[in-house]
Amino acid sequence: MTFELVWSEDAQETFERLQADAERALAGRKKNKRTKTSKPEGLFKQVYKCISLLADNPRHPGLNTHEYHSLNHPYEKAGKVFEAYVQNRTPGAYRVFWCYGPDKKQMTVLAITPHP
Repeated sequence: MTFELVWSEDAQETFERLQADAERALAGRKKNKRTKTSKPEGLFKQVYKCISLLADNPRHPGLNTHEYHSLNHPYEKAGKVFEAYVQNRTPGAYRVFWCYGPDKKQMTVLAITPHP
């Protein structure tokens, strides 16, 4: 089942910033004729893959999705917020926080952040 993504303002800004950083790094790498991918490029690729997997299958085993209790659900008082892994076994590994809603077949990306 594919979900339509709804973005919080913070998550949208973070995603766009990571994308802009990756594009800048790619342009610099091409200008200097380097072949090795930079950290911003790799991070954005990982975030993009995580978001894509979430939209297709939130229970994908590689995401290690589990309930996260420190954030409140924006639409339902009793709703659950989940955490999905962008990176694993990395200092400051990135996570995507999300919830179902506001409508059926929709999922809201609440935040994209390094692990607290």
